Amino acid sequence: MSSVKVECVVKESCLIGEGPVWEESEQSLLYVDIAGQKIHRWNPATNSKQSVATDHMVGFAVPRRSGGYVAGVGRSFVAVDWPTQSVSPLVEVEADKPLNRFNDGKVDPAGRLLAGTMALEERPAVLERKQGSLYSLNSDLSLTKHFSQVDLSNGLDWSPDHNTFYYIDSLSYTVDAFSYDLHTGSLSNRRPVYRLEEEEGIPDGMCVDADGRLWVTCYNGGRVIHIDPNVGVRVLSVCLPVSKTTSCCFGGPTFSDLYVTSASLGVDPQQHPLAGSTFRVSGLGVKGRPSSSFSG
Repeated sequence: MSSVKVECVVKESCLIGEGPVWEESEQSLLYVDIAGQKIHRWNPATNSKQSVATDHMVGFAVPRRSGGYVAGVGRSFVAVDWPTQSVSPLVEVEADKPLNRFNDGKVDPAGRLLAGTMALEERPAVLERKQGSLYSLNSDLSLTKHFSQVDLSNGLDWSPDHNTFYYIDSLSYTVDAFSYDLHTGSLSNRRPVYRLEEEEGIPDGMCVDADGRLWVTCYNGGRVIHIDPNVGVRVLSVCLPVSKTTSCCFGGPTFSDLYVTSASLGVDPQQHPLAGSTFRVSGLGVKGRPSSSFSG
């Protein structure tokens, strides 16, 4: 794997860069700065970046089939109209937990948006435990609550055959799998797939490649690990020049580039000058899959 190349493509200090999504129609990378309260869209061909500000922490943003985006801002699913930079509320969750917020979210192949919540952090990865839940936002904007008692809801994605849903509750240090019913959106049979070693860091964002293997970003570990979920083994570890790697997705014209976001919050900029930047890893010899858009 000596051909693997890591390059910094968007050099900026996102406080908590997160949730990268490759938009095939725009050939652009959509991602958020959670604590910076911004949604960014970067075009590699022109190296230009546009941003929309939000009025609260933004956990994710995903494309919407009817146009624009849906984002998780504070405890609300919101609609984002990019040309006018307007953000309008759709559905709020957890009115009884004002100190919660949305974290990671992703759209399933049927167009449902799954997203989880967590308590606001006192400092990175330090927060009140068991306050979060995992939800689906359905196309009619109804909500399904899958489960609660989540510490820090994070990475999520599906197997290529859509029958398995992978999920990370970061403070468990474990990647879990569920049996997934794409027709109903129901989850069952939760089981662990991989438990991180302490030196690997905290499991954060994640994506699944076209071969059904997992790419898990390790916060405080400065790496992305490649896992074969069928045998629960780490196949590869890709190191990055920052410690707080946060999330990843495949993109580029052939989906063979792995984009990785990072955080600068709580990092000494002298020691880690690239903290908060976005990176592109090429030469991995695998491909990702197009993202799905929210159907509502």
